Amino acid sequence: MSRGELEGSLRAGRAAGRKLLLPYMTGGLGRDWPNVVRAMVSAGADAVEIGIPFSDPVMDGPTIQEGSERALALGATPGGILDQVKAIDVDVPLIAMTYYNIVFRFGHRRFARSLADAGMRGAIIPDVPFEEMGDWSPAAEEVGIETVLLAAPVTPDDRLEELCRRARGFVYGVNIMGVTGERSTVARSTGVLAKRLKAVTDKPVIMGIGVSTPQQAVEAAADADGVIAGSALMRILLDGGGPDEVGDLVGRMRAALDAG
Repeated sequence: MSRGELEGSLRAGRAAGRKLLLPYMTGGLGRDWPNVVRAMVSAGADAVEIGIPFSDPVMDGPTIQEGSERALALGATPGGILDQVKAIDVDVPLIAMTYYNIVFRFGHRRFARSLADAGMRGAIIPDVPFEEMGDWSPAAEEVGIETVLLAAPVTPDDRLEELCRRARGFVYGVNIMGVTGERSTVARSTGVLAKRLKAVTDKPVIMGIGVSTPQQAVEAAADADGVIAGSALMRILLDGGGPDEVGDLVGRMRAALDAG
């Protein structure tokens, strides 16, 4: 299967010698949230993950949950968020992160088309194992939406290989068993899983969960192709910060990754 726009863009960044940086933004978190996405890109993001809030997010820790709850209280809806995404004119891929209940309620083909029409290039649906993506995968691939799959530290070798084969865009390595959130150190399992993934796939391997500081970004990316950062960025917004403050942290992560 030919590579899509998301995977191609990340491969190009990797080929240029960059460690990839993918920040997360909760869609609908304040009126200024599209400008936060723009600030992330201006600060050096290689792609941006945009969360579509759901009331029962099984993977999200307290910070992302708080952001989702606040966005929902402000009236955020999947359709409204996607309408706003259409106006975010950036030159890196945008990836939707949400839960299957929203996909199911939209309908697979309608949701995939809605993402594509909004200009998104990928989707992360963490509560659906790849064995159960039979209805979603063809609908997504038909419109060019690349479905990212998650690999955990406890994923056995045979399953890891199959997961990497089915993943599109990149493989999301989960640093630790647990939910998202800010942590003081990078788990030892991060490097182990990254090496296991790199041994079985040439697709970009991006590590996420618990990356909160520039130094942690460097550590998490050491054996992988890049990192995802979310909770630390959303904490800035929840504490009253805005695009400039978020862009500053993304920029410092970018600088640290570039310095190695």
